[in-house]
Parts: sequence; C-alpha cells; structure tokens
Amino acid sequence: MRTGYTCPPELVHDMIKGKWKPIILWCLRFGATFLAKTEKDIDGITQIMLLEHLKELINYGFVKKKSFEGCPLHVEYSLTEDMGMQILEALRIM
Repeated sequence: MRTGYTCPPELVHDMIKGKWKPIILWCLRFGATFLAKTEKDIDGITQIMLLEHLKELINYGFVKKKSFEGCPLHVEYSLTEDMGMQILEALRIM
C-alpha cells in the first residue's frame, strides 16, 4: 500500500480494491460464517484467494477471525463492529 494519500476515500479504495474484497465484505453482512460457506457463496473464488483476501481484510480491521477449540478446527469470520459495519454503508452506495 502507498504511504501518501490525498483524501480518506483514496485510502479506503486501496484497502478494498479488487474483484473479491467488496464481495467478501458484502457476504459477511449477515453475520459470522465459515470459510467453506463463504467460498460456496462466492462463485468463482478459490479457497487460496479467499484466505489471502480475508487475511488482508483482518489486517485492515474490517474482518475478525474467531477460532474455536476442538477437532476439526472451527473458525468463523465476521465483520468488525466498527470499521467492518461502517464499510457496508459505502458498499451499499457503490
């Protein structure tokens, strides 16, 4: 990511740009979900691509990951209460 921006929308654009990130965020609007379900809901995305984008969205603060003990490993992804829910407003406008 760049270090200099002329305005806040330019920064947000860099954070969610691309084909998959807006779609992933939009799919998470209903609440916590599993990786397999998200992959199934997004036609054409591979698991590797989904994991890569989820990792970036977690680093930016839009998505949170919750792991549960047990076998098999149980992981849920959801939007964060602050930035994740707020970005939905921008996606609705788009």
